[in-house]
Amino acid sequence: MKAILQRVLSASVTVDQQVVSSIGKGILVFAAMAPGDTEKEAESLASKILKLKLWDDESGGRWKQSVQDIGGEVLCVSQFTLLASTKKGNKPDFHGALGGEEAKSLYHTFYRKVQEGYHPDRVKDGVFQAMMQVALVNDGPVTIEIVTGQKPPKPEKPALVAKP
Repeated sequence: MKAILQRVLSASVTVDQQVVSSIGKGILVFAAMAPGDTEKEAESLASKILKLKLWDDESGGRWKQSVQDIGGEVLCVSQFTLLASTKKGNKPDFHGALGGEEAKSLYHTFYRKVQEGYHPDRVKDGVFQAMMQVALVNDGPVTIEIVTGQKPPKPEKPALVAKP
């Protein structure tokens, strides 16, 4: 799974000219599911998002408080385009994104885990597979990428060659 987090002063999602979700101070999360991702990755990502220290504390200590610590809100938006590959040509390739019902189910598991880890009324959602307009007022700006699950394979170690 891959997520882009933005610390925001406010954010909203509009579908068909109707605002479906909005938050005040908190985190906007764009989340994408990849083939091979499981409920374990969804839970890990949800936990990380809620615990990540993105705000200063009252005494000015930098990066000391999480969204939970400040009583902020979380807006989750599914976004498969985070997993686009642009290595070949000029057209994005989305084969790295999980599709269909599997993606929908895993995204909803992720969203539910965020709600369960915090106050459900402080966690909002976009509309899966809808054409959404997302508006935000970035705070900082602070934008962070989080990747869980699939780790790239380790490069092979070169064979040792004995010297004559």
